[in-house]
Amino acid sequence: MTIKAKPAKPGKKIYTCRECGAQASKWSGQCGDCGAWNSLTEEVAATVSKASRHARAAGFSGVLSSICSLGDIETHAEVRSPTGFSELDRVLGGGMVHGSVVLLGGDPGIGKSTLLQQAIGRLSQTLPTLYVTGEESLQQVGLRAQRLGVSEGDLRLLAETQLERILTLAVEEQPRVMVIDSIQTVFSDQIQSAPGSVSQVRECAAALVQYAKQTGTALFLVGHVTKEGALAGPRVLEHMVDTVLYFEGESDSRYRLIRAVKNRFGAVNEVGVFAMTDKGLREVSNPSAIFVSRHERAVPGSVIMVTREGSRPLLVEVQALVAESHAPSPRRVTVGLDQNRLAMLLAVLQRHGGITMYDQDVFVNAVGGVRISETASDLAVVLAALSSLRDRPLPAEMAVFGEIGLAGEIRPVQNGQERLREVVQHGFKRIIMPKANAPKQAPRGIEVIAVQRLGEAIEHL
Repeated sequence: MTIKAKPAKPGKKIYTCRECGAQASKWSGQCGDCGAWNSLTEEVAATVSKASRHARAAGFSGVLSSICSLGDIETHAEVRSPTGFSELDRVLGGGMVHGSVVLLGGDPGIGKSTLLQQAIGRLSQTLPTLYVTGEESLQQVGLRAQRLGVSEGDLRLLAETQLERILTLAVEEQPRVMVIDSIQTVFSDQIQSAPGSVSQVRECAAALVQYAKQTGTALFLVGHVTKEGALAGPRVLEHMVDTVLYFEGESDSRYRLIRAVKNRFGAVNEVGVFAMTDKGLREVSNPSAIFVSRHERAVPGSVIMVTREGSRPLLVEVQALVAESHAPSPRRVTVGLDQNRLAMLLAVLQRHGGITMYDQDVFVNAVGGVRISETASDLAVVLAALSSLRDRPLPAEMAVFGEIGLAGEIRPVQNGQERLREVVQHGFKRIIMPKANAPKQAPRGIEVIAVQRLGEAIEHL
C-alpha cells in the first residue's frame, strides 16, 4: 500500500512514480495511483513546483484566465507550414501547426536528431528557427550539418541545458520554430533533482509547453526511450504535448518508420517512411516496394498482403515456415505480428479447414521490420502457413487480405476499395478478398476472388 505524501519541505526526499508522476513519502513496490510496479524513484522535493514560476523568471508572462461562452470564442483555421519532408507532413496531419508541441521518441542512433536538423534547416530558409542541443557541442552539430548538406542560412544554434537560460534567450530570439534535443537533458535550478528525473522532466516540459502556447512557437521535443521502448520520464509528458511521434526501425535495416501515436491536429497511426543514407534521411515515395520481395521463382510460405497504416495502404510480404516439432509444446513465433492471434488462427484452420498443425513449429514474419496490428492480415497468415506445410508455393502475382472469424467466416475490413486499387497499381493479377469488400465490377487486368468462408479460399488455391 502506497502512502501518499503531503507537500514535502524543500530538500526532503520523496518517491515519485515514473509513469504517472504521483508522489509518496515512502517507497513501495506498486504505485497507489496508477498501479504500476517498481516505478517509484527517489528524488529531492522541489523548492518550486509551479511551471509558471519558471516562465516568469524567463521574462514572459501568461494571460489571466476568464470564463467565456463557446460563442464568444473566435476560431481560425490552423496555420500550417510545410517542413520540407512530405512524409513528415503526412504524419503531422498536413504540416507543422504553429503553437503546437511535438514529442519525438526513438531508440538511440535511430536518426531523431538527423531528421529534426534536416527539417529545421529547411524551415530556417523561411522562418526564424532555434536549435537547442543539450547532448552535443556546437562543433558536433556543425559537422553533422555539413554531412547532411544543411544550408547555413539563418539557422540559429544554442548549446544549453538550463531551463531558465533557454527561455530567456528564446524570448530575446523570438523563433517561430524551436527544437529541444533532448528534454531529458534540460534541468531547472529551482528543482533539486538530477537532469532526466521525473520531476525535472515534468516541470521543464510544462514550462516549455507554456512558452510555446503563449508565443505561438512550434516546439519539437526529442525524448529518450526506455529498454522496453516507452518514452522515458513521467507518463504525463505524453499528455502535455499535442503530438507524439515514434521513430522505428531495425538496427540492420536502412529504412525508418515514423509513426504518430497521438495527434491533436491529425490522424493517429499515420506512418511516414524514410531511408537512412550517408547524406541523411531520404523520403521513400513508394513504401510498398520495400516490403515486397520479388522472388525469381515462387517459393512456399510467401504471400503478399494488403495492410493499412493510417490513411495509406501498403503491400507487405508475409512469410511462414512450418516445420516438424520434436518438443512437447510446438513453438508459435511471430515477428511483426500478434503471437496470440497466430495461435487462434491455427485453431480456426484446424476446426473449419480440417488441417492440423498441433505437431508443427510455426514461424511467421512480416518482411521489412513493419509491425502489423490490424486483423486484415489473418487470411494471409493462414494461407502462408498452409503453403509452407504443403511445400507448395502460392500462385505468383497474387495478393490477399481479410479477417477470419472464429466461425471460419471471412469478414470485411475497412477501406477495401483503396486496398484493391493499391494492388492494381503494382501490377498484381489476382486477389483474394472478403466478398463484402468485393466491387460490383472487377478492375481491368485483375481477377478478384471473393470468399465468404475459409474453406472457399483454400479451394480456390
